Amino acid sequence: MTRLQHFGWFLARGFGPHGWGYPSLDWDYDWTKPGLYQQSARTLEQAGFDLVIIEDAPSLGSPETIDLRIRHAFGGPKHDPLLLAPYLFDATEHLGVIPTVNPAAYVPYTAARQFATLQHLSGDRLGLNVVTDTGSARHFGTAAPLGHDAAYDRAEEWLESLRLLWRSWSPEALVVDPVSGVYADGTRLDHAAHRGEYFAFDGPLNAVPFREGEPVIASPGGSGRGLGFAGANSDIQLALAPLDRDSITAYRAKIHAAAVERGRRPEEITILFAIQPVLVSSAAEADRLVAASANPDEAALVQIARKQSSDLETDLTALDLDAPIPAGTFANHVSEGSIRRLIGRNDAATTPLRQILAAHARLGRLTDGSGFVGTADEFADRIEELGEWGNDGVLLWGDLHPVTVHRVLDELVPILRRRGILRREYAPGGLRANLAAF
Repeated sequence: MTRLQHFGWFLARGFGPHGWGYPSLDWDYDWTKPGLYQQSARTLEQAGFDLVIIEDAPSLGSPETIDLRIRHAFGGPKHDPLLLAPYLFDATEHLGVIPTVNPAAYVPYTAARQFATLQHLSGDRLGLNVVTDTGSARHFGTAAPLGHDAAYDRAEEWLESLRLLWRSWSPEALVVDPVSGVYADGTRLDHAAHRGEYFAFDGPLNAVPFREGEPVIASPGGSGRGLGFAGANSDIQLALAPLDRDSITAYRAKIHAAAVERGRRPEEITILFAIQPVLVSSAAEADRLVAASANPDEAALVQIARKQSSDLETDLTALDLDAPIPAGTFANHVSEGSIRRLIGRNDAATTPLRQILAAHARLGRLTDGSGFVGTADEFADRIEELGEWGNDGVLLWGDLHPVTVHRVLDELVPILRRRGILRREYAPGGLRANLAAF
């Protein structure tokens, strides 16, 4: 049965050089100015999208890999997405904006106060995509990066600290009574003192209570510890999984089990599967693109290797394409999830790098489930099918550039609306209310 699903846009390049390396660069937008993003945000809101998530990586990487990351603008430069958020709020009325934040970069009191301010200014439309990037530790005065699980422990304590501060004002503390002349009752504030493993501070917070609830929390973790973190803390889970019934059902079951284990209800978490479709005008054009990608040339492989090298902070272009990736190639701080996404279903010990890269170059058809190339109608078929399997929604992935946004949405939105999959109206109350509306 057709049902409404939630839709979001993942700004994959972050607040970085949008259009670089593509013909859309010649539209002459300045990626450092807000107009580019505001125009795209208005389009997403007109389309009925719930939210936009802005990727970020505060570090350019290790000194040895900085050139690798910025030469083709894959890993940087990136400006701070938190400071882009107010411009997107100003351009829209309903769209949720979720910048990526790293607990290592913000002491709890400052973070709680800044995020509370943005939640009020935005009309309750702020979200926080909480990541645990440990490679940035040296920028924030930390002697050494934490291990994978310890970084999640710190992030969990950080979120608990924010909530302690946000809740240091009870609703009764804000009196606002012109007759008595009393604005607030200090006896009803919680001093919110915290002495933890990673953070220590005293409250209460110098900010007023929220109208419609705290900022929405999102997270992308796929490891066992990451799924546990999502189950305990997240309102939105960014999901990467093969889009077949068994994989989606199994992934959702893991998230829901993690939520129940931490005393929450499964329906408190909206799971959005990330998809980057390639939409074309006809089935014949889709077949042509897929066939052309079957045997990628050397230039295509090098381009993929550059992108993967930036993500992994490891120069794959210096490796022998016709040999497996040597053991120990990746530094300890490189996430297991990033390595798994590179390797895919191949055997890392025996598969030549050329074959691994070629798998990333090859496209597949929506109609047979081998990929995401197809017409807007075919993509709508797939989204409708996901809904029949109980899916909450999808997160479309790409630059937040008007050319990219219109290329994906112009034909797709009317089809989704006619099928009753994409909302036409927003709920009052901000991002949290829209997520809870269905």
